[in-house]
Amino acid sequence: MKTHFVETKLKKKVVLPKRIIDKLPEKIMLVITTQLAEQKESIIKQLEVAGKKVFLKKLRHTTFEGQILGCDTEKIEGNFEAFFYIGDGLFHPQALIIKNGKPVHIYNFIQKKYSLMTKKDSEIIRKRLTAAKTAFFMSKNIGVLVTTKQGQNKLSEFMKIKNNYKDKNFYFLVNNNLEPEKLEDFSFIECFVNTACERIAIDDYKKFRKPIINFEEL
Repeated sequence: MKTHFVETKLKKKVVLPKRIIDKLPEKIMLVITTQLAEQKESIIKQLEVAGKKVFLKKLRHTTFEGQILGCDTEKIEGNFEAFFYIGDGLFHPQALIIKNGKPVHIYNFIQKKYSLMTKKDSEIIRKRLTAAKTAFFMSKNIGVLVTTKQGQNKLSEFMKIKNNYKDKNFYFLVNNNLEPEKLEDFSFIECFVNTACERIAIDDYKKFRKPIINFEEL
């Protein structure tokens, strides 16, 4: 069965409130979701008119500068002071703060709400990831989560480091959609290692009854 991926675009124009623009530093790295592709230039213009210097970066797997996808968590270099993320959800901002350490100003254009992630938030997330890493090293039976989704399967990368942990038993759990509740059948598993989209271990970790960590953290 073939799968076709269709990009959806937001038709309603996004107008950035002045109260939010005023909170931004002068030099910002703009990050937007796919729905806003056709509004990128309008958003940039609104920011530049307000005196902001806007930076853009083309990330891996993306089609245009400034776009961020579900599994992008790479480090972004540049002479900017903070990120300005326009979208919904917290996975992207969390990934940005973890990988880069710079503040992330967030505008949820659906709820029309503003929030800010700082280094303190990064430290909180890091502590949780460290706890998950400790759980991995203390566990014997490890469940390796593997997806069959195109562009999200990183099993081959994990296999390169698997032999570093010869004291552990690895059980490979493969599915297209990784549903936490179905993993409860494997009660002998002490810790999960995620080789699929990184947001599973960052955004959805509370859905798992056992510790979960992205293999990149090992």
